[in-house]
Amino acid sequence: MSKCPVTRGEVDLSKYEKVDGVWRELGLAAPARRALIDNKILKISDLKKFTLDEISEFHGIGPNALKILTKEFYSK
Repeated sequence: MSKCPVTRGEVDLSKYEKVDGVWRELGLAAPARRALIDNKILKISDLKKFTLDEISEFHGIGPNALKILTKEFYSK
């Protein structure tokens, strides 16, 4: 049996669909989108609340998400 609450159906994914539009448009995978939303990062300007190192520690943020976020925000 999976330990993942999403796989086990314990997470209401509809709550993410209502607020993950900006992250979906950037091409982030669902786990990365959920990680950002769970940490109250709902728009690109919210990223300034965290360093890239902090975001890299979020469960669900992998190398591809970091690459996208770096390109879109942290490289500016």
